[in-house]
Amino acid sequence: MLAFAGARDVLGAGEISLPLPAPCTAGDLLSLVCITYPALLPFRASLRIAVNGSYVTSNDLVHAGDEVALIPPVAGG
Repeated sequence: MLAFAGARDVLGAGEISLPLPAPCTAGDLLSLVCITYPALLPFRASLRIAVNGSYVTSNDLVHAGDEVALIPPVAGG
């Protein structure tokens, strides 16, 4: 799993590996990450998940070997 910006800061790394029950939904995976890293809980509602380079909904399936990214809100100017 890749993590960017604030999510990376909370996880302490830009990339982590997590065992996941296969297949699971993106929402299930986000729950697992938040249980494993409770400091992410305040950001949970604003995190987006991308699987293999495409944004997904919480109901979309994630399979072992997929590249998953946690993407926090981004502001720019």
